[in-house]
Parts: sequence; structure tokens; C-alpha cells
Amino acid sequence: MKKIIIALSAVLLVSCGSNTTIQDSWRDPQTTIEKEQFKKVLVVSLLKNETNRRVAENTIVATNPELFHPSYDLLDQTNLKLPTDQLSQILKNEGYDGVITMRLVDKSSQVNYVPGTTTYAGYGMYGYPYGGMYGGGFGGWYGAYGAAYYDPGYYQESTNYIVETNVFSVKANKLLWTGTTKTVDPTDVENTVTNIIQVVVDNMRKDGTLPPTATKKK
Repeated sequence: MKKIIIALSAVLLVSCGSNTTIQDSWRDPQTTIEKEQFKKVLVVSLLKNETNRRVAENTIVATNPELFHPSYDLLDQTNLKLPTDQLSQILKNEGYDGVITMRLVDKSSQVNYVPGTTTYAGYGMYGYPYGGMYGGGFGGWYGAYGAAYYDPGYYQESTNYIVETNVFSVKANKLLWTGTTKTVDPTDVENTVTNIIQVVVDNMRKDGTLPPTATKKK
């Protein structure tokens, strides 16, 4: 069964650049995604804001609607708090064999100092140079003659979001993979979730949970 591999890999095709990095992860050394043969996976975004929850789940589901299904159609904020055994039975009754969960575990602010910079404008900057810094002519190796422009340093505040992603097997009743990611100054829920999945898939390929990307034959 390659559905889940294709579905998760599809995120990589639409993602470019990311302000998200992996912080740590763990995998069950006894299994892989291929061995699990998932056919129906529930996507659960554990967010209190219902709108954000739906956006997050829909972002993942959109990669493969046949395999992934949003939890908001099945579980509301109340029954999400049911004991694990009861939730597991609900999922089994509905035919789910896998679950992907995401939850925000920490949000913090960080202040960094960005040092100032000095820019030198050499003679001939706006016209024909006298040789300037690159040798020959007036000035030569004595250096460029011109004004120095200084941009002062400043403090920059950023917001870090730590998100935990888990992959469960319902039929085996165990955790297959878990990892935490850090996203700096996220712009919106959809892009943030896309970046997180991209980083998670990359890490899962590296640790063997997912097979490596196939090399194209020439």
C-alpha cells in the first residue's frame, strides 16, 4: 500500500522554503509506514479554535482525500476528551486503521539583537570610477575615497510555535512516530501546517519510517 507515502510526499511538491525546523523525533524501530498498510487515516488537529482546527485538518486531507479524513466530521471538542479506549473503539467502528495528530505544545517570544552595518561608498560610485578598490588609477591600493553609511543595530522580536506531530496505528494500538517542530513567526495556519508536514516527511525519510525518495532513471 503506497497511498500514505504518495499523499505525504505530495506536500513536498508544493512546498518551497520553510521557517520550520525539526527539534526532536522518535520512531518505533519495529515497523515502518509501508508495513502498516494504512487504508483509512483520521487527521486530528488539537486546536481550541474550531476554524483553525478545520483549516489545519483540511490542509492535510487535501493531499489525498481518499486516504485522509478530517476529525471534525466525527469528533467534537467533547468526545475528543473521551478515554483512550473509548476513542479507539469509535475509530475501529468507523473503519480507521491510522491516526495523525497535531497539537500546539508551546508558544514563546524571543528577542534577538541584529548588529548594525557600515557601508562604504567609493569614489566614482555614480560615474566613471578612478579605479577605486579594485586597483589601478587614482587611489589604487590606498583604498576607496568616499563616505561611510552606518545602519544602526536593532532588537527584533520573534514568536516561536512548538508543535507535536504523532502517527498512530489503530489496529496495533501503538505510536509509530512522534516529533516536535519549531516554527518561527508563522504567517497563517495553512502554510504553517504545510511546512510542518514537509519537515516531518523529510525526517521520516531520514530515519527510515518512510522509504527514501526514488531516484529517477536516466
